[in-house]
Amino acid sequence: MATNRTFTMVKPDAVEAGNAGAILKMIEEAGFRIVALKKTLLTQERAGQFYAVHAERPFYASLCAYMSSGPIYAAILEKENAVADFRTLIGATNPAQAAEGTIRKLFATSLEANAVHGSDSDENAAIEGGFFFSLTEQF
Repeated sequence: MATNRTFTMVKPDAVEAGNAGAILKMIEEAGFRIVALKKTLLTQERAGQFYAVHAERPFYASLCAYMSSGPIYAAILEKENAVADFRTLIGATNPAQAAEGTIRKLFATSLEANAVHGSDSDENAAIEGGFFFSLTEQF
């Protein structure tokens, strides 16, 4: 059953390039309400905890180093059918394969530096949002 919330992060490459505002504007213009938002810096340890599901993958160490390389914006978004609609808005993980007009097509520079993270399921959206925000921060 689809829920009405998802989680996203504007990744270090997009923040460093000055694209966070434009990305957040696209998100709002696509009908998402920003329920919670914070700018933060992940330590390598926290990045490792967040991406623990990938711990056995060959890209894990590189991913953790990248995600702790600069500030990120973490956000919980709300909209009917949030996860699926947001995945459509951000585009394919590989920006070379992302559809025109998607966030990754517009702002990503590589497979790793792909501008944004988006939850892939309702269950993961709840887990990932809870990683960054307490219940009192989600309003």
